[in-house]
Amino acid sequence: MLKQRIITALVLVAILISAVIYLSLPMLALLIGAVVLIAAWEWSDLAGCASRLARVLYVAAFGVSMLALFIYSGFDGRPELAKIQPVLGVACLWWAIALLWIKGYPQSAVLWGTGPMLGLMGVLVLVPAWLAVIFLLSYEQGTLMFLAMIVLVACADIGAYFTGRQWGRRKLAIEVSPGKSWEGFWGGLVACVGVALLAAWWLDLARLSLPGVAAIAVSGSLASVVGDLLESMVKRHRGVKDSGKLLPGHGGFLDRIDGITAAAPVMALGLILAGWQP
Repeated sequence: MLKQRIITALVLVAILISAVIYLSLPMLALLIGAVVLIAAWEWSDLAGCASRLARVLYVAAFGVSMLALFIYSGFDGRPELAKIQPVLGVACLWWAIALLWIKGYPQSAVLWGTGPMLGLMGVLVLVPAWLAVIFLLSYEQGTLMFLAMIVLVACADIGAYFTGRQWGRRKLAIEVSPGKSWEGFWGGLVACVGVALLAAWWLDLARLSLPGVAAIAVSGSLASVVGDLLESMVKRHRGVKDSGKLLPGHGGFLDRIDGITAAAPVMALGLILAGWQP
């Protein structure tokens, strides 16, 4: 299983790097939007959409909302920071609420466990993340910033996995994801911050101080854990192990991008607050 996961991950990384290097921003928006729509299809099942028609309509609503947000935010011309920042702020507020629901599970399911609420949750999880990714890619060094975010989320995940396996004793959220531990959480956080500081020093990111880089890395790492736990909570509520079967060794697309859905808006907003301009 580990070998299969590694092979699938390497193929995905190769496709991702090729796309961000060679495609224009509108084409990247379409490609990443397609991934989001696949994830939305998987989420429609988690939300309990009973028929194929209901799932198609749910995904279609995602497509319309992303197109409207793309035009509203000015990505058909020059991105308008004054319109993008409030959307990212609302997304970060949503993830703070999600953390409370995770901590309160299973009792919190009374607040979000219905079909309409789960459907709305999917929109809040996926659409702002898509906007944040497109915003990062609109920067002068957008490709670098986007790949840095992917690497940081991966470091948080990999660091947590190996640290948790070696030293994990205290459970992080036993009702949501019994395999995760506090030791793994701290290991992932240290790995994420260490890689971020090393990258900042190596790339000489003059517009960001090292404390700023560390703050963004910590925020992104914490958010990625919340994104992972939220999907685990919804899957546990639904009674399924994976969101889909499209990615060998990984489950569905949603299983692969769950950490990014939370980390992207948090890190994008962090860059704005740190003074980084597209």
